[in-house]
Amino acid sequence: MFRSFVALAVFVAVSYAAAIPGFFFNADAWYQTLRKPALTPPGWVFGVVWTVLYALMGVSAWLVWRRGGISANALPLALFAVQLGLNALWTWVFFGLHRPGLALAELGVLWLAILATTIAFWRRDTAAGALFVPYLSWVSFAAYLNFAFWRTNR
Repeated sequence: MFRSFVALAVFVAVSYAAAIPGFFFNADAWYQTLRKPALTPPGWVFGVVWTVLYALMGVSAWLVWRRGGISANALPLALFAVQLGLNALWTWVFFGLHRPGLALAELGVLWLAILATTIAFWRRDTAAGALFVPYLSWVSFAAYLNFAFWRTNR
């Protein structure tokens, strides 16, 4: 039981680690000058949504891990790691490099990685896959926002 609790804490912490670039590259002065799409939520919404999504991702990965550990779930957990890396990279590309067009392309790859992870997780544990659906939905919305930022601020 203790081992499982520690694993849960590790998976959640690893998920939150993807947010680290956001501490360095956030809604800076450059972002404030951009024309915002009509459906852009207030800034505080992003923090709340990502806090929930990272927790769901961590729990989801933990549920998969419980189905036989890392070796039995190498592909789903590798996909999990890849999408987390791409998640962190998007923040750096959009906010750090100020490249919405490149960030949009990266977001397309991220979306595919999230979809692949969702499917792989679903096959291992239905709840794990279901917990990834809000993340996929939010990133789909983020793609709209990213596209609109790119189109209106070229």
